[in-house]
Amino acid sequence: MPKPLLNPTWQTLLADYVTAIAWSPDGARLAACSAAGEVVMFDAQTGASMALQEKRGVSADAIAFSADGNFLAAGGQAGTVSIWRLGAGAAERLTELENPRVWVDRLQWHPRLPELAFSLGRYAQVWDAVEQSVVATPAYEASSVLDLAWHPSGDYLTLAGNLSVKTWQQQDWDADPEIRETGGASGAIAISPDGQYLASGNNDRTLLVWEWDKPYPWQMQGFPGKVRQLAWSAAQAGAPLLASASAEGVVVWAKAKDAAEGWTSHVLDLHSAPVTAVAFQPQSTLLATAAEDGWVCLWQKAIQSAQTLEGAPDGFSNLAWSPQGNYLATGGCGGELLVWAKVMTGKGFG
Repeated sequence: MPKPLLNPTWQTLLADYVTAIAWSPDGARLAACSAAGEVVMFDAQTGASMALQEKRGVSADAIAFSADGNFLAAGGQAGTVSIWRLGAGAAERLTELENPRVWVDRLQWHPRLPELAFSLGRYAQVWDAVEQSVVATPAYEASSVLDLAWHPSGDYLTLAGNLSVKTWQQQDWDADPEIRETGGASGAIAISPDGQYLASGNNDRTLLVWEWDKPYPWQMQGFPGKVRQLAWSAAQAGAPLLASASAEGVVVWAKAKDAAEGWTSHVLDLHSAPVTAVAFQPQSTLLATAAEDGWVCLWQKAIQSAQTLEGAPDGFSNLAWSPQGNYLATGGCGGELLVWAKVMTGKGFG
């Protein structure tokens, strides 16, 4: 039997399906929200909990810590974006931004500034937590915003929706966005950690990848369904790896050395039910995949199965690595929240 890469450290149970989980930048705190609307923050090492929001009868669907760790934001079905100011062992609700008749299911903090971008129907809004004011409200217009992502530099915000992804410059929100056409609706976007590549998973069963500063994408097709999940590895020798999930399959893409060959791929096919989350360990090519079959699979170099984690009998809904890569948090369809710690062997793994 191979030695495990991760060992369980603690677990708890939320009231319903775990919809989202997020780590603080220093890896000391973990936050989770559920389909019951609760928002809970935990000590990463001990699992000691602090309830920030009780059950509401409508789901909380997105959660994130600011880059400086001073703020936590959560949004959901009610259209409310709640923001807490965090201190040592304390959390104070700073504000609740009410947005009737929209479902806020995407939010992400700027990689350096205390500015939160979140979906708002056919718009996104960028909100400054320190000034407590709206910075910008870029309009997607053609449909609801289906996903959003800040560029790692913080200089651009990209929105995904029907037929295209649109990118605004953070220094000039009034300028027209750069539009990249997708053919179908883009339901998931991801920008590589080095900022060099933008990927769009589309509802027409295609995957598009652009070099950031070039207009024409590579197109990958032949997926069994919508491409719902994307994750980039850190850049290794050459371009980073890209993991994509569609139905129960995971495909890992590597950029060929010969530009004419585009991207090569291989399939990871252990899962027997839809894959709900994929994520690379930071600064590594160790890939974690979660699925409704009740398995979280760890893949060495995104190729070889190295360990299978269990603990959510009704399936796993999501997962997230801590920024330092020493913890993996996994959420379950039955409300399970399990945290796993890297086994300290004296050497890294990837």
